[in-house]
Amino acid sequence: MRKITLLISLLSVFGFQAADAQDVKFNALILTERGDQHEGFVKPALEWLSEFSKDQKMYYLVLNHASELDSLTLSDFDVIIQLNYPPYTWSPSGEKAFEQYINEGQGGWVGLHHATLLGEFDGYPMWEWFSDFMGGIRFKNYIAEKATATVYVEDQSHPIFRGIPASFEIPDDEWYVFDKNPRPNVHVLANVDENSYSPPSDIKMGDHPVIWENKSKKARNVYFLMGHDAKLMEVQVFKDLLSNAILWAAGVEK
Repeated sequence: MRKITLLISLLSVFGFQAADAQDVKFNALILTERGDQHEGFVKPALEWLSEFSKDQKMYYLVLNHASELDSLTLSDFDVIIQLNYPPYTWSPSGEKAFEQYINEGQGGWVGLHHATLLGEFDGYPMWEWFSDFMGGIRFKNYIAEKATATVYVEDQSHPIFRGIPASFEIPDDEWYVFDKNPRPNVHVLANVDENSYSPPSDIKMGDHPVIWENKSKKARNVYFLMGHDAKLMEVQVFKDLLSNAILWAAGVEK
């Protein structure tokens, strides 16, 4: 009841969106950038999340700047969806609150694509805790062109893969390459076959995880490397996978 009361208040202040406050099943905080090179994916992803929220009775709040986190209590959210928002420009208090949220399991987390742009960018230092959270990695490169590729599931028993085939194709995405493989520090859930890139690319990692979770954290968490092109939100398998991931991270049974 406390969360519902809070959400009704936030609805008037921030523009929370969903159907009926009394029917809410869970609530989500969506942190995303608008207007940059990822707008092509972000716009249809937000449109899909709007429909998803109605179907799943999810209240959600969209923030476009990490500084806005400072006015919120993150533990009031069942899941944080980091929709292509990078791990910098956050205030020290915002970083601390997020670390506490993940370390203490105050809710769940789903990260996509740009959430692993780890390094020194735009004059900001690398967020070391976030790098460790993602497996101790640093962004190194990405394939020269967007490429269609085949993803292979490694842990079919994981709840996010309910109803998902053992392999599936992702169209025209931007595949990040890191300075090291996160596999020793995380539980890899799926990898991309770099030999399936179309068009081919010489920029490769070898063993290339693309979906993983960090089991050392109390929060349910999952990261998706994919999330650059609008075509992704036309892929039913990916939409089913994202739906499963949000519900699982939020602790909601489908």
